[in-house]
Amino acid sequence: MHSIMQRDSEEEVTQEAKSAPASAAGEGVDLARMKELTALLERAARAYYAEDAEIMSNREYDALCDELSALEKKTGVVLAGSPTVRVGYEAVDFLPKERHEKPMLSLGKTKSREELRAWLGEQEGLLSWKLDGLTVVLTYENGALSKAVTRGNGEIGEVITPNARVFCNLPLAIPFRGKLILRGEAIIRYSDFAVLSRTSEEEGEAESRYKNPRNLCSGSVRQLNSEVTAKRRVHLYAFALVEAQGEADFHNSRERQLLFLQEQGFETVPYVRVSGETILNEVERFSREVETFDLPSDGLVLTYDDIAYGESLGRTAKFPRDSIAFKWADEVQETTLLAVEWSASRTGLINPVAVFAPVELEGTTVQRASVHNVSIVRSLQLGIGDRISVYKANMIIPQIAENLTRSDTLEIPAHCPVCGEATQVRQDNDAQVLVCPNPECTAKKIKAFTLFTSRNAMNIDGLSEMTLEKLIAGGFIHNYDDIYHLDRYREQIEQMDGFGEKSFANLQAGVEASRHTELPRLIYALGIPGIGAANAKLLCRHFADDLAAMLAATQEELAQIEGIGPVLAGAFADYFAQETNRKRLEELCGELVIRKNEYPEEAELPLAGKVFVITGAVNHFANRNELKARIESLGGKATGSVTSKTSYLINNDVHSTTGKNKKAQELGVPVISEEDFLEMVREKE
Repeated sequence: MHSIMQRDSEEEVTQEAKSAPASAAGEGVDLARMKELTALLERAARAYYAEDAEIMSNREYDALCDELSALEKKTGVVLAGSPTVRVGYEAVDFLPKERHEKPMLSLGKTKSREELRAWLGEQEGLLSWKLDGLTVVLTYENGALSKAVTRGNGEIGEVITPNARVFCNLPLAIPFRGKLILRGEAIIRYSDFAVLSRTSEEEGEAESRYKNPRNLCSGSVRQLNSEVTAKRRVHLYAFALVEAQGEADFHNSRERQLLFLQEQGFETVPYVRVSGETILNEVERFSREVETFDLPSDGLVLTYDDIAYGESLGRTAKFPRDSIAFKWADEVQETTLLAVEWSASRTGLINPVAVFAPVELEGTTVQRASVHNVSIVRSLQLGIGDRISVYKANMIIPQIAENLTRSDTLEIPAHCPVCGEATQVRQDNDAQVLVCPNPECTAKKIKAFTLFTSRNAMNIDGLSEMTLEKLIAGGFIHNYDDIYHLDRYREQIEQMDGFGEKSFANLQAGVEASRHTELPRLIYALGIPGIGAANAKLLCRHFADDLAAMLAATQEELAQIEGIGPVLAGAFADYFAQETNRKRLEELCGELVIRKNEYPEEAELPLAGKVFVITGAVNHFANRNELKARIESLGGKATGSVTSKTSYLINNDVHSTTGKNKKAQELGVPVISEEDFLEMVREKE
């Protein structure tokens, strides 16, 4: 779906269907198919853009769009709502709407390098990454950010100004004092997405359900709560200057506009200046870099540097003629579908993964591809033994391009592959997903026990996920408290593959050491949805480690705790409203010795009221989490983004020109090193 906004068309078309005779039977069939395609593509677009879900693959969407475009040319009819004349998605209901001052058009596209060179002709242009995120229009007035609006449907977008203020690298104040309007792409980097996915899966948070950085970014930017956006590490890369009212001369050059934006503190989309002689070499260089590029990208954009020349070319109904998108020509290989594995997760989702005969794609051997959900399985009409074609989406992620056989014989599992419980197909927005409703499913247990034994929870050495799988499969662990009675099965465990007397003794030592713990660790270890390690600390501090008082608190009382709010309060209250969960905690407490922390009055702590952001490598602590824990123990707060509320940015490279340092400089936030921090602490203590 990355190319949903990039349908190629050279003709100007209107929303009204052109009059044409439809008496012929063939044309009647064509019109019926066009109506079917328009409705299907609209539903897929809404799922992808407005609901952050997928009901068909990117390649299938493109193929259906191409089919619709061909039928429109054949019949001379363009139906209202056709994606060939519509842009983007309709703005969702819960955010305020606003009409753009200038309509936002999509780009025409090509997959041919020679066509790209021919399009440039004798002109010079800027060749840049086409980032795959969410387009945002930013307005600055008198040097301050005044408004941020999403692309929406090209005419009307959603106002997300509070969320834009917490983007990692967006300047809130700039030197330019006139009115400035620009466009940029909000993205989540692959490296950040990997960390967020791993952390959210451990802590049971919502972002673990997102399949890719683009979907997570869309869900993060279009939020009512900017605190959620701040946690998602959204970056913005400017790619176009729309308007600059004031003293600014760009000498008729798009490149000068980008350089101007850089001078104002914006990070711009990486680009290179090209001519007809250099463009093919530069496209080849981009193609080599895409596999290791940290910013999600689905192609390139070529724009004429000469502003007047580009504007003189005008536009079609949907495309400007001063820019064009280049889509990677996918390397496609045919192979045979050998199996579809259904993988159960801690959340209950059972996700399909296609396994096929190995093929070489983009220089690597590929034999597996995620199919995402039941909707895509059904749209591909899969069957074991089918001939399928596969490719790497954006030259990175293996996908099924097409099912050439379409036997449609693959059965959706009626039972969970792990526990055997009857499965359910549920509707998740516009996509159908397969779930295991059994709360005692082993897959859920393994992930839950992995969290329970993790370093920030009960910190049990020797209980890896692989070891837990063996112990659960052996029937030695059913509940959390069973971990503390593994000695009952000592002989059987010592006989297991990979075990022996010494390994069991080490395991037992780790278990016994974990009996002495703290209440925040225990609360986090339970895996209450949304209650991560930091939130567990907030709860325990508020109740001074009084577990009984914590459990007796109402949802309304919990919601009043700073940093918790109504959603987490509801999750906490709902969890302990279940008798099985209260009993589980009671049994655990019978096995543990819980040290009571002494929580000084927050105002008495040396860093009370101070907000820190940590970036870069650390030298005096094992990692940034350890430094964060030190800050919190002294009454301070550690957040992920530099804002006007930040007291200090900790970066050992205090003279760095990274986004965080730039933002700190703009906001007047001191940048200090670890040594500065430690000296500050010594003085206050």
